[in-house]
Amino acid sequence: MNDDLRLGRPVTGWRPPPRPGPDTLSGRTVVLERLNADAHVGDLHRANGADPAMWDFMAYGPFASAPAYHRWIRQNAAGDDPFFYAIRDRATGRLGGVVSYLRIAPESGSIEVGHIALAAELQRTVAATEAIYLMMAWAFGAGYRRFEWKCNALNLRSRRAAQRLGFSFEGVFRQAGVVKGRNRDTAWFAAIDSEWPALQAAFDAWLAPSNFDRAGQQIERLGDLTALVRVGDDPAL
Repeated sequence: MNDDLRLGRPVTGWRPPPRPGPDTLSGRTVVLERLNADAHVGDLHRANGADPAMWDFMAYGPFASAPAYHRWIRQNAAGDDPFFYAIRDRATGRLGGVVSYLRIAPESGSIEVGHIALAAELQRTVAATEAIYLMMAWAFGAGYRRFEWKCNALNLRSRRAAQRLGFSFEGVFRQAGVVKGRNRDTAWFAAIDSEWPALQAAFDAWLAPSNFDRAGQQIERLGDLTALVRVGDDPAL
């Protein structure tokens, strides 16, 4: 056995990527805007109030008032890790959720997407899918080698979303934390840079206007397209 391969595949020509920094990430159906408590909290709190269950698996929330949410954003979401965006649906012009980069490790080329809190009006929309796509595209375009998704192992909706979006299942970390006084096992998913060209092609095909009929219904399913790329499917699904 080649000694070099025994110790791991050499990584040549790679340099640590920059930390996230764009104030906006823009797509056809959605715009991600750097989260700002003063500018965004009113619209976000209105949207979030429609479905308090959206906070069930989050470590925080729901928030009883806009001032309480404003205070949380200032204290927890104003830094550079996690790096938060508010999600604006171009069709409605309204904000419908937040998402962030976190556990940002340029030295190892790893970055995670998380704190995904989507109000009812944004859930299961093209805009919600494109929001994650934009974050993946920026991360891999910037030079990150690994893009992670982690969630409570009991959150089957999040696990299904990760798989649909092309993240490969990597396992469950048992007793990984205590959240709101309850045990949390954490399911791990990831996509890596060598998979990104095929995943990007899958997203581009799915997001194309021609993939939707006159009623707005998808013709090809994204999960069917990303299944050709994923290297590990979630046995819980």
